[in-house]
Amino acid sequence: MMPIYEYKCEKCGEIFELMESIHSDVYERKCSKCGGTAKRIISLSTFHLKGTGWYVTDYKNNNGGGSNTTKTSTSCDTKSDSCSTCAAAAAQNN
Repeated sequence: MMPIYEYKCEKCGEIFELMESIHSDVYERKCSKCGGTAKRIISLSTFHLKGTGWYVTDYKNNNGGGSNTTKTSTSCDTKSDSCSTCAAAAAQNN
């Protein structure tokens, strides 16, 4: 399995993805759009823990009993500048 890395061009601002070996030590690539220098950027990643035995499924509600139900909040404080890229905040503002 090879991770997907994101690169951002310093010249045109284009962001693109490349699948590379986890052992790759190359942090600069040539931009496919303008030919400028693109540097590897840190991007967000997501994963979901499925099954039981995880904090979210078993211990978050302090019952510790292996409950399969979780409480999920669909609201957020959209007044905060820190969540300007949050999808939930964007949906509430539209």
